[in-house]
Amino acid sequence: MFLDSKSPEGPLAEKWDQHKFNVKLVNPANKRKYDVIVVGTGLAGAAAAASLAELGYNVHAFTYHDSPRRAHSIAAQGGINAAKNYQNDGDSVFRLFYDTIKGGDYRAREANVYRLAQVSVSIIDQCVAQGVPFAREYGGLLANRSFGGAQVSRTFYARGQTGQQLLLGAYSALSRQVAYGKVKLHTRSEMLDLVVADGKAAGIVTRNLLTGAIENHAAHAVVLATGGYGNVFYLSTNAMYCNVTAAWRAHKKGAYFANPCFTQIHPTCIPVSGDYQSKLTLMSESLRNDGRVWVPKTKELAERLRKGEIKVKDLKEDDRDYFLERKYPAFGNLVPRDVASRNAKQMCDEGRGVGSTGLAVYLDFADIIQRTSAEAVSQKYGNLFEMYEKITDENPYELPMRIYPAVHYTMGGLWVDYNLQTTVPGLYAAGECNFSDHGANRLGASALMQGLADGYFVIPYTIGDYLAKTAPKPVNTEHPAFAEAGKAVQERTAKLLSIKGNRTPDQFHKVLGHIMWEYCGMARSAEGLTHAKAEIQKLKREFWQDLKLTGTNEELNQALEKAGRVADFIELGELMIDDALDRNESCGGHFREEYQTPEGEALRDDENYAYVAAWEFMGENQPERLNKEELQFENVKLTQRSYK
Repeated sequence: MFLDSKSPEGPLAEKWDQHKFNVKLVNPANKRKYDVIVVGTGLAGAAAAASLAELGYNVHAFTYHDSPRRAHSIAAQGGINAAKNYQNDGDSVFRLFYDTIKGGDYRAREANVYRLAQVSVSIIDQCVAQGVPFAREYGGLLANRSFGGAQVSRTFYARGQTGQQLLLGAYSALSRQVAYGKVKLHTRSEMLDLVVADGKAAGIVTRNLLTGAIENHAAHAVVLATGGYGNVFYLSTNAMYCNVTAAWRAHKKGAYFANPCFTQIHPTCIPVSGDYQSKLTLMSESLRNDGRVWVPKTKELAERLRKGEIKVKDLKEDDRDYFLERKYPAFGNLVPRDVASRNAKQMCDEGRGVGSTGLAVYLDFADIIQRTSAEAVSQKYGNLFEMYEKITDENPYELPMRIYPAVHYTMGGLWVDYNLQTTVPGLYAAGECNFSDHGANRLGASALMQGLADGYFVIPYTIGDYLAKTAPKPVNTEHPAFAEAGKAVQERTAKLLSIKGNRTPDQFHKVLGHIMWEYCGMARSAEGLTHAKAEIQKLKREFWQDLKLTGTNEELNQALEKAGRVADFIELGELMIDDALDRNESCGGHFREEYQTPEGEALRDDENYAYVAAWEFMGENQPERLNKEELQFENVKLTQRSYK
């Protein structure tokens, strides 16, 4: 199938403005006649629902939480990028665009990324107007700090609570529309299928998580804003509820899944401390502004540290290897996440890791504390330091933090065109659940930027272009496609409950996570991926033969919820491996060991792989079909990334 990105013609800087003029409009009186479903109420979903309702559409917003405030967006810490150039340090819309394209290792669509950079400027104004308490300089101007992958300070922040404050702003806007009656909020409702009628998205099927009731909901268009799929690895920085089910069920109804193997490993997370853990804790990348990353210079010193024969304070400056500063002098500790993560892994693989497991490196704040004061550091990072101490029982003002990479963000997701519409007409994807803006690696502080850009400034324009071509007739669930989809959901639920095996969903999930982390994590190889595919196929057979569930559907049954999500993760895991096997190059978060430079950096193959891999579902237990969107670069030159 030909994948039409619908990128506008004309100069890059004029594409979005010209496109906004060219899209069809729905007049205000007619907007009241259209129903739109928004699934997910994080930053992208809440922003989209509030904005669409403000325009006059009738919006149905769905969340599996008891409140939109519990969306995982609340966990974001470090900040949100915008090309305001408040620091007067050389930033611009084009520089943010260039840094994002380069940071993603030249595997993103130029038009979408430039629009993101353009819109970023308006996001800050919108959020300030909502009352988001961004940090400010002494004179009252909004403060900025630097982040990985950039040499300018463009990241706006609210200490280590930026996601929480931005979500509260979006939640306030959403609540206002709920009070006006323009948004109907459906809490404790999980989307289990997409309804496609006459070739178009017509609604969704949900399960009431309290009663088990299977319910059909109709609309003229559907927007998915359901986040990423990092929990396919079991251990990640994502909330435990985060899953791929909504996007995956849409994929099986015709929405192509793009670049699934592009997952991001975050370099600054608290290391794993035991088999009992169910998730990992992120320490904001903003800490790399002032923290210095290092390991002992020799394996012998590291071994003595791990055995407790010496303490970290015993190591003199000459005994320390500030490896990021040594290898990348231009960017130092602010190299992009994929580069920092791979280098941390390399140090540990060499035997120079610290901590009891040897799977950690140090993030040290001694220099900044000595240069300023502990109080000054607390003003910027206090809540992060408190969180670290509560979890590790170590005081980061006195001892360096121990950090190690962990799965964090997924750049892959549902394929969308410039309008954020998937390959199913009338189905849109916003925020992390689409693939569109980050290529093979996301720069820090760009997730919040994309979510709010999509929700506040893109979807409200582009969805109108589709609705204007759709008759504003009342919608209902009488089409046979609703009965068919609802029946399929009920049959799948009954099948899960009928297996009566011996292993819980969590046990299967842990095995899947181990396979994915070992063979499709920070480094991949053809041999390892081939082995992993066979292991996942075996795990899938065992899942449908030996799953153990108790209870019924007609009640609160979290084990049943988890089972459905794990089943989808298993299928997604196999597609991720197929995608990683197909891409015979290294780029960004996809590091194939066979393809690297003599210095150990990712080695792209632009001649053969400068495309978006969009996978098409072909039926149960059938290989998926690869469709390619060739990427055209007219405004940047494809070069080997260098942060030296």
